[in-house]
Amino acid sequence: MDGDTLYSIGELARRTGLTVKAIRFYSDRGIVAPTDRSPAGYRRYDIDAVARLDLVRTLRNLGLDLPTIRRVVDRELTLPEVAATHAEALAVQIGVLRLRHAVLTAVAERGLTAEETDLMHKLAQLSEDERRRLIEDFLDSAFGGLGAGSAFAGIRRSMTPETPGNADTEQVRAWVEWAELALDPDFRAGMRRTAEDHAAEQAHGGITVPRRDFAAAVRDQVGAALAAGIEPASHQADPIVATLAAHYAHILGRPDDTELRRLLLARLESGSDPRRDRYFQLLAVINGWPTPQNLTPAFAWSAQAVRARMEP
Repeated sequence: MDGDTLYSIGELARRTGLTVKAIRFYSDRGIVAPTDRSPAGYRRYDIDAVARLDLVRTLRNLGLDLPTIRRVVDRELTLPEVAATHAEALAVQIGVLRLRHAVLTAVAERGLTAEETDLMHKLAQLSEDERRRLIEDFLDSAFGGLGAGSAFAGIRRSMTPETPGNADTEQVRAWVEWAELALDPDFRAGMRRTAEDHAAEQAHGGITVPRRDFAAAVRDQVGAALAAGIEPASHQADPIVATLAAHYAHILGRPDDTELRRLLLARLESGSDPRRDRYFQLLAVINGWPTPQNLTPAFAWSAQAVRARMEP
C-alpha cells in the first residue's frame, strides 16, 4: 500500500493491534486525528497514523500521560527531553519501592512489632543529611576524645557506611539494620569500651599496634582449635592461651600475670559480642565490600579458655 491509501478505523486496528475503542479514544483527544472522512462520515486515516499509534502505544507502556504524549507526537516536546524527565521520576519511584520492599521484608523475616516497624520505616526514609548526622554521631560516641592519630582515623573510615544513591533492596535493608545497631545504647557502650581498650593498648610503652593485629592473632591461634573441636578448658588449649597472653602482654608492655589475664579476658569478652560481627557484615553489604570473616566464635572460645585458667 502506498502513502495515499486511507484506512478505516477497523483496518487501522488490525494493522496496529489496538482496539477500535482505543483508536477512537486517541482520535477524539486529537492525538491521532483522522485524515479524512468517508461520504458516510466514517473516519479515514493515512499511513502516518499507523506510526503515530505505534509511538502512542510505546509511550503509554512506558507510563507517559496523554497530555505529554500529545505534545510529543505534535513535536512540541522532543522525545529525549520527555524520556529524561520521566526517567528521573521513575528513579525516585524505584527508590521508594525499594525502601518499602526492604522494610516489609524485614518485618516479615524478623517478626517485628508495630513499634519496631515504625522505627524501621523512619530509619529507611532518612534524608542524606540525616543519615550522615546519624553516622557521625555514632562514630563520635565510639571514638570522640580518644585522639586524632592515623590509627583511629583509619579505623573510623573502615567503620563508616557510605550509602549509595542507587542502593538496592539488600543495601537498604542492611542500612536500616545498621542504623538500629548504631542507635542501640548498649551496643554503643560496647564499641566505646573496645575503642578505649585500643587507645590504652597504644599508650602502653609507646607501642602502636592496630586493633586488627590482636584480632588476627586470635583468629590465627584459635582457628585450628575450633576446626579440630578442641575444648577451651582442655589441656590442648594451654599453649594457645599462653601464646595469646604473651601477645597481649607484649602489646601492653607488662608481664603475663593475674592482672594481665584479667585484662585479656575483658578484651576477649568485648570482642565476642556477635553484634560486632553483624556490624561489619552490614557495613560490607552497604559499601559493596567482601564479606568479612566472622570472629565471634574465635573470641568466645578464647574468652572461655582464659576464664577456665584464672583463679576462682
